[in-house]
Amino acid sequence: MNDSRDPLLDRVKAGDVTALADYLVASRKGLLSFIERQLGDALRRKVEVEDIYQEVSVEAVRALPGADFTNREPFSWLCQIAERRIIDAHRRFFGAQKRDAHREVALGTPGGATQHAAIIDMLVVSMTTPTQALSRKGREARLFEALGTLGEQQREALRLRYIEGLPTKVIAQRIGKSDGAVRVMLTRSLDRLQQILGPDDVPR
Repeated sequence: MNDSRDPLLDRVKAGDVTALADYLVASRKGLLSFIERQLGDALRRKVEVEDIYQEVSVEAVRALPGADFTNREPFSWLCQIAERRIIDAHRRFFGAQKRDAHREVALGTPGGATQHAAIIDMLVVSMTTPTQALSRKGREARLFEALGTLGEQQREALRLRYIEGLPTKVIAQRIGKSDGAVRVMLTRSLDRLQQILGPDDVPR
């Protein structure tokens, strides 16, 4: 939808809730497409695109009085809200899987769950947050860069374990390694990320 010289946009920017409702309807197709692109396969199996759109609509109406449109258009603002709702949905649906993953990494690794819990949380956000959002999140952006120092197979193993929530035995089959080798790879990859970032970039 073209945002230039649209009187409806002027009303939205002025805080008109009725205008926002009309704009949400007019922007529905574009916003649904944006949400669809950002969800990812794992989350798409858990939540409907339409559900995220409805959550965005409700939050937009609530947040409109405090919205700042000085340097952005309403559609970009709605996309930012959608990004937050997608992140929240991922944490809601995959939080239990992450906790299980923490315990699995801890097997044979002294203090593994405590040592890696914070960086795994950052890892999930980095791998599931759109690039635009990463630019606004310092720690996650630095982790995203640190991931680039790992090999392709290491990154894939991390993605399959902590984003897709797959057990290490299944990951081993997919990448052609033994279950034990995958466990070691995950632990060493997390250790390397923690070392690259340092204590100041890892939330306590």
